[in-house]
Amino acid sequence: MHPAVLSEADLATIDRLLVVRLGSMGDVIHTLPAVTALRRRFPEATIGWVIEERWAELLCTLSTPRSGPRSPQRPLIDKIHTVNTKAWRSSPFSNQTWEQIAAGLSELRAGRYGIAVDFQGAARSALIARWSRAPVIYGVAQPRENVASLFYTRLVLARGTHIVKQNLSLAEAVARQTLEMPHVVEFPYDEAAEKECSRRLSDQDIRKFVLLNPGAGWGAKQWPAKRYGYVAKQLAEDGFKTLINCGPGERNLSQAVEASSGGAAEEIACSLSQLIAITRRASLFIGGDTGPMHLAAALGIPVVGIFGPTDPARNGPFGTRSIVLRSRTSPTTHSRRSKPDEGLLEISSDQVLAAARQLLRSHRD
Repeated sequence: MHPAVLSEADLATIDRLLVVRLGSMGDVIHTLPAVTALRRRFPEATIGWVIEERWAELLCTLSTPRSGPRSPQRPLIDKIHTVNTKAWRSSPFSNQTWEQIAAGLSELRAGRYGIAVDFQGAARSALIARWSRAPVIYGVAQPRENVASLFYTRLVLARGTHIVKQNLSLAEAVARQTLEMPHVVEFPYDEAAEKECSRRLSDQDIRKFVLLNPGAGWGAKQWPAKRYGYVAKQLAEDGFKTLINCGPGERNLSQAVEASSGGAAEEIACSLSQLIAITRRASLFIGGDTGPMHLAAALGIPVVGIFGPTDPARNGPFGTRSIVLRSRTSPTTHSRRSKPDEGLLEISSDQVLAAARQLLRSHRD
């Protein structure tokens, strides 16, 4: 039986709040403004967050304890609860999987959270919120997976077009008042990553650079590598070095960009903390609807967004100067097709170059 629901009087002051947003990178970043607003509304509350292990660096540096007093290394969250659902799904019957699940469940329940907020809207995230034994569980009335709503005790009608604003409206339901959209969100400050980033740039005498991200979650969102290379080659004539963010399994893609750039672009493989450090220093970001693009936007870096089947009104760069390019012929769909969207291919190299130069010029002015 589910614990009794807290009364409205109990909700007046929130002292233990659990956020559930497991992944992915962009989705976690889109949740940060809402959680930042809740932190400002309840500055003394203990806030926990359940997140996939691979994305925990977005909340806490690797060398920092996952719970305890907040610091620049873990600026927002008091307790981080990590899961590894991909590994668990691949070995659902192993003793190790069940031991990890049991240990994680025990730790989660030990948090004694009064309220859980599911920002993901999936069956597994809603189930984790229920497993926490929080007596009140908030979620949107029309979640991504309809079954998730069966686990909520409070259903919220999300408002706004962009997912960041929808997340804020869910936070406002928890706070029971209008919350101000934060102008900035804090990412963990990893001193070792910052020093390594500065050293790399200094060793190569790179003073101003553009960060490219040619990869994408699936092929329909991936603009051709050769076109990125062309843009990099032209930006070199403006005095900008181009660095290519290379994610797991994207080495061939970054090499194709390097080759077509004539040496103007260079791959930079890095950890998530190092990517945060590198992105902080970029003059401009160019890429599609990906986690690194949303990271750049959250850090206030100007963005040229190259969009195909996903809707920039919902998922576009938020909170920074940006130019979004998208063909009117692109259908709005999250179907994970491997072939590039035909509308995406209508966006020319010169269009992207013009947008990049416009943002770089306005940044200098």
